[in-house]
Amino acid sequence: MSIAITEMIVYQQLWTRQNLADKFVEAFKRDEREGYSSKFYDFLKRVKTGQQFLAEIGGTSDKSGAAMRAAPIGIFPTIKEVKEKATIQAAITHNSPDGIDAAIASALMSHYCIYNLGEKSKLGKFIETHVPGKPWSEPWDKKVGSKGWMSVRAAITAVERNEKMSSLLMDCINFTGDVDTVATIALAAGSCSVEIVQDLPENLKLLLENGKYGRDFLINLDRQLMGMKV
Repeated sequence: MSIAITEMIVYQQLWTRQNLADKFVEAFKRDEREGYSSKFYDFLKRVKTGQQFLAEIGGTSDKSGAAMRAAPIGIFPTIKEVKEKATIQAAITHNSPDGIDAAIASALMSHYCIYNLGEKSKLGKFIETHVPGKPWSEPWDKKVGSKGWMSVRAAITAVERNEKMSSLLMDCINFTGDVDTVATIALAAGSCSVEIVQDLPENLKLLLENGKYGRDFLINLDRQLMGMKV
């Protein structure tokens, strides 16, 4: 779904619920993968179109899916646009206050780092300014549950206290719980931060499968996305 969102941005498609749903279905159908919750995976297997997706999703979750896929939205040049785009995509599947807030906060994390809006030690305070109502800047120190805001808070904590991508990844894992979500959000932001050394082992990239939608496809898509920075 992050790939779908990135393609929406790179190809400059009109940012509507219908277009996003169409792209979610398209990206899944062309390269079907497990890794979703079993219920959502079965849903994606069953639906044929974006219209059917929207009609049947019942998307009021407050869990982490919308936040987990939101990082590419940070490339948009203004905070206002990032918040608007993150809200529209989140509301498709996570149309709840917490689900939407988590997605906005995740997108703003990458935006903050892409455009170097301040020291990473002040990331949580920045998020609190633009997504009020939660203590985003308070350090997270427990197992990460399924709620989206939990993953984002843990990701903010990890970004603020690590200076290298390798230690950032390990810190995310050490929270325990929903750490794949935490790492997805934190490493997306960290990969754009001038304060974080990009030292992930090369084998993490080189050993990725390289089929039609594998490593080279992802590298090229990432270059196109980051080339849109203004």
